[in-house]
This record gives sequence, C-alpha cells and structure tokens, in this order.
Amino acid sequence: MSDLASAPGAWLAPAGRSPLVIGVDPSLTCTGVAGDGWADALQSKKLRGHERLQWLRAGVRERTRMADLVVIEGAAYGHGKQAGHHELAGLWWHLTQDLWEQNIPYVVVAPSSRIVYAMGVSNPAQHYPREQRARVTKGMVRDAVAERYGLDCEGAGRYDKADAFILAAMGLDWAGRPLAPVPDTHRRALDAVPWPSAEGAEAAA
Repeated sequence: MSDLASAPGAWLAPAGRSPLVIGVDPSLTCTGVAGDGWADALQSKKLRGHERLQWLRAGVRERTRMADLVVIEGAAYGHGKQAGHHELAGLWWHLTQDLWEQNIPYVVVAPSSRIVYAMGVSNPAQHYPREQRARVTKGMVRDAVAERYGLDCEGAGRYDKADAFILAAMGLDWAGRPLAPVPDTHRRALDAVPWPSAEGAEAAA
C-alpha cells in the first residue's frame, strides 16, 4: 500500500487518517454512490422533471456531505439513442453545484478512464458485437469489483453501484490509500484525471 504522507492527495486528510472519498455515477434512472466497502443505488422510479432532480440531489448530498473528495463521472452523451441529455446535464450540474457550495473538492472522471482503471483497457468488450459491448463491459466492471475488492454489487442498480465504487477506488488510490493492489496497466488511468490541488481547495474555501 502507498504511504499517505507522500501521496499527491495527502492534503485531503492532514491528520493522517484515511480520507473519506465517495464515488458518484450520475444517472436519471439509477445513480450509483459508493465508498470504501459499500455501494448504493438511488432509483428515482416514477419521478420526473424537477421532482426527480430534487430527489436525486438530496440523496447524493446525504451520502457526500462529510466527504473529503467526491469522484464523479462525466456524462457520456455519445450513447446512441439515450433520451433526456439536457436533463442528465441538469442533474450533473445540480450535484456538482451542491459540492461546490459545500466546499467539498470534486473531480470529474471520464467513463473511459473508469473502465481502464477497472479493466486495464478502455474497450474490454471489443470482440463482442457492437450492440452488446456496453452491456458486456458493465458486467465485466461489476465482476472486477467483486474479484479485486470483494464487494458483490447485486440487485437493481448493480452496474451503477460497481461504476461508483471504481470511481471511489480511483480517488483513494490517488490519495495514497488504495483499496487493493492495482496493476500499472490499470493505474495509468489516474494520469488522465485532473485531480484537485490543495491550493485550489483553499482558494475555493
């Protein structure tokens, strides 16, 4: 395991404790939220519009209010026939605005970087038919979470839980407290993330 004192994110927990890092995978239908040893799925069910955004924002706020760092996935607008891009963007901005107002540092991770950290490559399902790749990749990431970290993401929202957990694992690795040994082929994903700095966090306070 890495030494917290020499890690680039050591400033997150200056007392030497393990920082509280939360991963968030925003989705209008099922938002994943996770941390060390746990993962939740916030399913908005029949809510729509403003009520849905308000409910998801409150759920994420409750789970991140004590965080030292939140690692949130950037929106993947390139997904084929996905509807409601403008509302998904609204959710993302609601969540990050809340973090900003609470002076909680957050960092945005591209979906491809999350997959590389979990699988070592950005397209692990490349040999499957194109229409199956997204679903197969989600299953692979979920399996990787179970195998590497011992966390079984089950039931409704299992893929969103696994995605959020990988985001949290990335943040903890960067902060010097990796949850498990991760090969360099996977850890290279950390280099693509614009991690926050202590100076930037102080300026925002």
